[in-house]
Amino acid sequence: MFTRRSFSLLLILSISSFVFSQKLKKADKAVVANLQAHVSFLADDKLEGRRAGTNGEKLAAEYISQQFKKAGIQPKGDNNTWLQSFEIYDGKQVNSATHLIINGNDLKLNSEYFPLSYSANKSIEAAVTMALLEGGAPWFIDLKDVLEENKDNPHFDLDQAIIKKAEAGAAKGASALMFFNSSQVPDNLQFSGKNKLESVKIPVIFLTGDARKKYLSDESATMDIKLKVDIGNKQRTGSNVVGYIDNGAANTVILGAHYDHLGYGEDGNSLHRTNERSIHNGADDNASGTAALIELASQLKTVKSKTNNYLFIAFSGEELGLNGSKYFTEHSPIDLKTVNYMINMDMVGRLNDSSKTITVGGIGTSPSWSQIFKATDKKKSFNVKFDSSGTGPSDHSSFYRKDIPVLFFFTGLHTDYHKPSDDFNKINYTGELQILKYILSIIDASAKTGKLAFAKTREQQMSTSARFGVTMGIMPDYTFSGSGIKVDGISEGRPAQKAGLQTGDVIIQLGEHNTSSMEAYMQALSKFKKGDKAKVKYKRGNDVAETEVQF
Repeated sequence: MFTRRSFSLLLILSISSFVFSQKLKKADKAVVANLQAHVSFLADDKLEGRRAGTNGEKLAAEYISQQFKKAGIQPKGDNNTWLQSFEIYDGKQVNSATHLIINGNDLKLNSEYFPLSYSANKSIEAAVTMALLEGGAPWFIDLKDVLEENKDNPHFDLDQAIIKKAEAGAAKGASALMFFNSSQVPDNLQFSGKNKLESVKIPVIFLTGDARKKYLSDESATMDIKLKVDIGNKQRTGSNVVGYIDNGAANTVILGAHYDHLGYGEDGNSLHRTNERSIHNGADDNASGTAALIELASQLKTVKSKTNNYLFIAFSGEELGLNGSKYFTEHSPIDLKTVNYMINMDMVGRLNDSSKTITVGGIGTSPSWSQIFKATDKKKSFNVKFDSSGTGPSDHSSFYRKDIPVLFFFTGLHTDYHKPSDDFNKINYTGELQILKYILSIIDASAKTGKLAFAKTREQQMSTSARFGVTMGIMPDYTFSGSGIKVDGISEGRPAQKAGLQTGDVIIQLGEHNTSSMEAYMQALSKFKKGDKAKVKYKRGNDVAETEVQF
């Protein structure tokens, strides 16, 4: 719907465009208008924040496909289409086969009982006396004592306490644990599909207060129990949009930008600190990079130089952990050995008119980059801050891990980052035009150097709330859906390599600290300082092993 607000935004945009247009050539004005059109569409409310695997993502993918087709490039997705689809792990879910029947009463899932996310999947039938803890039968355990003992303990973790009880119960022959809470202390338990805690060996069920009053009033009575727990993985489908310019060259340059964003913040990655349900439009993150990608496809289609082929990828799933780019590098429609280099554009829409500075990462991933940037130094109208690292929380990391030189273009964080306020009227479109021109000049200069050699660089720390001064020297697999940190790469000469860890290992404990998730791993690292030693527990295949690292 065309509202007064949207009219005001368009008016602001038109005025700013008029001011800038006085300095632009006709061709540049057309590019700026195109960039505005692309970002305005992608960051519109009707796309509902382009969360991977949603209808908003689908609408965005259709738009990008249409623009690639309009540019005259070829589809390079699955089965000669524009799309390359992949599954996204969306946590765990309780499947419909799950049931709990007590004395013929089929209890209602969620309102009367629910399995905890770390429960084992099993079926059990037994006659049970609630007051007895017998081997080969389910045990009923009241959480009253442990909750009352720890009601003032801010560090108490009820899930960990339940897991310990489950492990102890399983060791003594319990076939399942049925927890309930008869105290006035809130337990706040629920089935948490995003929880990555490792499953225990037996079913773990929680009975609500209503169920306790209905079915557990007589502890001496014998109950017939029929229980089945069926917890499975929840999946959704995302799609990369892939186009190609085939110049018949030996090597291919890959240009990429992610087009997905946060939706309504359902995945917990929003920085909007209210309970209000709001669309996160992601104009800068990363409709801006996607718009640049579309315009690069159009411009590179017309260049005379045929030194390289060009592959254009609009990635999805970046906000969930680089899912789309990781999938692409494992299922590439071209031989990755023929890739010359990869350029990633993530948040290129906020060039500051005062500082006029952009960051270019990956400068250390090839010895040729310094020469190429020297050749283009006079063709930029802004300052460049260089970063050598080939890794970081964006899609170029997936290509760096395949020993491909990369560059990462970024205009910096701002107060609208990962908030609903990242809207299309805040983009510096003429600034983005200048960045686009700069990238074209780099591509042109690189055409004279042949295939670029790859060089390893330092790793970049991941974003986290923890503050730490040590690293293991690993590159984690952001797409890993299990419990722990899966090693996707190891830096030479760093603690992980010296301790004998390998790519594919899954780190499950660091010192005394559980590392079930990325944040838990980072919090664990924050407990150590340089020179400290720590035991590392990890899985290699089906085996659990232990080693020692020194930071």
